[in-house]
Amino acid sequence: MPAAPASLGNRELVHHKATVNSKEYRNFSILYDPARFASLWVAYPLTESHTTGSSDFKTFQQDPDVKGAQTNTWNGSYGVNYSGTNYNTVYARGHQIPAADRKTKELREQTYYATNMTPQIQDGFNGSVWSNLETAIRGLVSSKDTLYIATGPVYQKVGSNESVKTIVNSRDNKTIPIANYYYKVILKVKWSGTTVSSAKAIGFWFTHTDYPKGTAYDDSQFIQSVDKIEEWTGFDFFASLPAAVATEAEKNTSWTDFKNF
Repeated sequence: MPAAPASLGNRELVHHKATVNSKEYRNFSILYDPARFASLWVAYPLTESHTTGSSDFKTFQQDPDVKGAQTNTWNGSYGVNYSGTNYNTVYARGHQIPAADRKTKELREQTYYATNMTPQIQDGFNGSVWSNLETAIRGLVSSKDTLYIATGPVYQKVGSNESVKTIVNSRDNKTIPIANYYYKVILKVKWSGTTVSSAKAIGFWFTHTDYPKGTAYDDSQFIQSVDKIEEWTGFDFFASLPAAVATEAEKNTSWTDFKNF
């Protein structure tokens, strides 16, 4: 999980938990920013057991564990069209932790919380290159490995003054900023007893735009080191790793090396 900010301000750090078969599990954690109606990161483990099951729960809902304002995604999508060069589409309710990463009903239903949603261009982003990356990541889990993932929207790179587009949610007339970028960082670890002996991480960074159909998620333009994504976001991902292990793991830029670790 990313290190908690020194000062939360109006942001909320929330750990979503659920009870499955009388056992409590940490499902995922969020850093929620009510000023943007979005979680700046969502962090979660991913194992084979998370992706097996038959739940088809698809009910969007308000997050009961967050005190700050939420925008209405439970009565439908944002109701705003996006007209781009490649598609005429809509802003969809883009999951940060994908629903498909949680097949058990008690875990899956929390992925439909409003705080897990951001407005994403549907056809050329959420439904294509971003979804394909999520599918590829699920393909890496096995019975013996856990992946540790953090993902989120970025409105401006640290130190920049990039302009941020907004839309008005037709459900509640709230003004919602549109992320300029999205990132995903992933970690694998190897253990020596109870100590992490080595690790490998990889990052993906996308400009939020409508990519041509068939754009490959693993194109070199999207792959970044975790170090670089930390520089652009200001977050310290995988903060609990031993310093020497983190230094080595977070400089990697090879998707192949990560998959084979």
